Amino acid sequence: MEQTDADHIAAVLKGDTARFEVLIEKYSPRVFASARRYARREDEVEDIVQEVWLKAFQKLGSFRGEAPFEHWLMRLAVRTCYDFLRGHQRNRETAFSQLSEPETDWLDRFVAQPESAGENADAARQLVERVLTQLSPAARLVITLLEIEERSVKEIAELTGWSVTLVKVRAFRARAEMRKCLSKIAKDKYL
Repeated sequence: MEQTDADHIAAVLKGDTARFEVLIEKYSPRVFASARRYARREDEVEDIVQEVWLKAFQKLGSFRGEAPFEHWLMRLAVRTCYDFLRGHQRNRETAFSQLSEPETDWLDRFVAQPESAGENADAARQLVERVLTQLSPAARLVITLLEIEERSVKEIAELTGWSVTLVKVRAFRARAEMRKCLSKIAKDKYL
């Protein structure tokens, strides 16, 4: 008979800490994928993932089993990523001169012909990632969850512990921050 997450958690809580490794192996790909949305360097991603698993182990006793373990773990991962963003928010300013050649080419084509924006999606993705790094931690978190992971406002509220109203307010402010960053890049480039 296959063991469930609840079986492994109960065993860990009774002292069989080796069973925690089963949970790590099962959910690490998801935790890594989430961390990669917030950190660029692989060593930072690994630090975030390690922090998530450390917190999960330390707080496992607070898991009540009312929702799947994966939901509890991902809420912990999102909050750890948010803490990471708050700790690494310095040096966020990017000048137009720091854009790569593909990013500059894509921006030029987008300004000239917005309908061709679908071409060279990698450059567009890099530019979006660059703009995201300039946002405040709360703005980056809410935009990533809302626009990139396509989560609902209610899901974001559950993951972050913020109220639905606060998520909506932060999403509105985040979009304003993105517009400000893009207009600064455009101003540097075209004025």
